[in-house]
Amino acid sequence: METNDLIKLLAQDAPVRSRIGRTLALAAVAGILISGSMFFAGIGFRDDIGAAMQTGRFLFKFVFTIALVATAFAVVMRIGRPGVPLKGWVWALLLAPLLLAAAASAEMMMMPEASWAPRMMGHNARFCLTFIPLLSIGPLACFIFALRQGAPERPGIAGAVAGLAAGGIAATFYASNCTDDSPLFVAFWYPIAIALVTLAGYIAGSKLLRW
Repeated sequence: METNDLIKLLAQDAPVRSRIGRTLALAAVAGILISGSMFFAGIGFRDDIGAAMQTGRFLFKFVFTIALVATAFAVVMRIGRPGVPLKGWVWALLLAPLLLAAAASAEMMMMPEASWAPRMMGHNARFCLTFIPLLSIGPLACFIFALRQGAPERPGIAGAVAGLAAGGIAATFYASNCTDDSPLFVAFWYPIAIALVTLAGYIAGSKLLRW
């Protein structure tokens, strides 16, 4: 049987498509619980979390990370189902980067140029590049396991999008510990850390999601 014929048969199997949807939803919940457990067991909230929550820059970090999680997970839900068109959902992945670019641009317009580099470098780059990938291990593993119950047509891409969603979950938790609230810091270091997770997802998907 040709691969395309198999894809069409799977696409017509409503119970299979429903099952993978439930499995991915459970994977998201499990991944969040695992990442959250690691976060609270390892680092927890920043000491001044109460005061930080009163500032727009701190809250914006969650606007970015939650937008990333929501859009990436929406794509994961579709990419694991054979024959389901992605259409505009791939373009939706641009929402979080555009929000981040807008926030970074606004800060650059409001702050003197001499402060740009210090704000971008911050004080927690090493922790950012360490904790976001670590906190993403659980969610990524859950998503890869769930996608194995489906039939993604492009295993590597499916794994990469799963990594993107997992990185967003991890970044959401880490953002509540990170004391660097500048959009310039977030725009520089968070994407690097999330890109590492996305690459790991691509490699895992290429090897584990073939069918």
